[in-house]
Amino acid sequence: MNRVYLDNNATTPLRPEAREAMIAAMEVCGNPSSVHAEGRAAKALVERARAQVAAAFGADGADIVFTSGSTEGAALTLAGRNLHGAAVEHDAVRAWIHEDLPVSAAGEVLVETPEASTVQLANSETGIVQTLPPGLAVTDATQAFGKLPIAFNWMYAQMALVSAHKLGGPKGVGAVVMKRGTDLPALIKGGGQEMGRRSGTENVIGIAGFGAAAEAAARDLADGVWEQIEEFRNILENALEGAVKSPIFVGKGRQRLPNTLCFAAPGWKGETQVMQMDLSGFAISAGSACSSGKVRASAVLTAMGFDEVTASSAIRVSLGPRTTKEDVLRFAETWLEKEKKHRARAA
Repeated sequence: MNRVYLDNNATTPLRPEAREAMIAAMEVCGNPSSVHAEGRAAKALVERARAQVAAAFGADGADIVFTSGSTEGAALTLAGRNLHGAAVEHDAVRAWIHEDLPVSAAGEVLVETPEASTVQLANSETGIVQTLPPGLAVTDATQAFGKLPIAFNWMYAQMALVSAHKLGGPKGVGAVVMKRGTDLPALIKGGGQEMGRRSGTENVIGIAGFGAAAEAAARDLADGVWEQIEEFRNILENALEGAVKSPIFVGKGRQRLPNTLCFAAPGWKGETQVMQMDLSGFAISAGSACSSGKVRASAVLTAMGFDEVTASSAIRVSLGPRTTKEDVLRFAETWLEKEKKHRARAA
């Protein structure tokens, strides 16, 4: 069975450029904080990656603080700040905020005090893209980075969270991007690495892979790769919508990530769909990877006003640069066959 990977919002295959950069970094033995030649060589790899991430994120002149990923980045930027957010945020953000910002039926987060709020740039489950208000304290840009043209220097946020494994880099490395001069007390204290904001010896190998992946992702955007992915996403959506009336497409008509399709067949449990499609050779999810396996309705869809039956019946299909037209057509054919059998059993 040739498997088809359609869970790119959970994580992405490692890019060849990232793998090569990481293998090369393994040969550099120095500690980036050491002043000798070996240490300077390691430091050069970190600084090269910092420049690559900044360029890909449109953040020239901003500070890039490397972390272990967006979960740590959320803790670093949100802990103790009493910021406001919405239930559509990722669990890593929801852990630190007052979850009191209202969400419209279209998935729009309504913000009254941007300087005391955090708003995601794009939702991992629905793909819905937010319009960020001026003066925003923090934005989670994890899903948007590498999929949408972004210029942090033109964004209305003081800080942004990004993660390498969402754009073809390795797992376990990410960054906080912040406007120069932003006050960010260290959460992890010790040796004072990363401009005193995140102590601990840098993950040189992972950081090198992150930089290379960010650079490659920027090339993909410039070359129109994500426009092709969006075309395939729309082909899939049209194939499903034209064949059966049951799916509810979340975010249809709104600006969404070009690769993301979230839809529900009310009454057919999302986790059941995931398992059945997995057995047929397709990797998809029933929501954020960090929430998968927990038998509960999607908090994102519930916040948007969907009832529990619908919110529990949603799945997410997220395409990537390796996805082909044949992949999405095979998925549509297989899903429709299983949906027909489900309806027959339920009748």
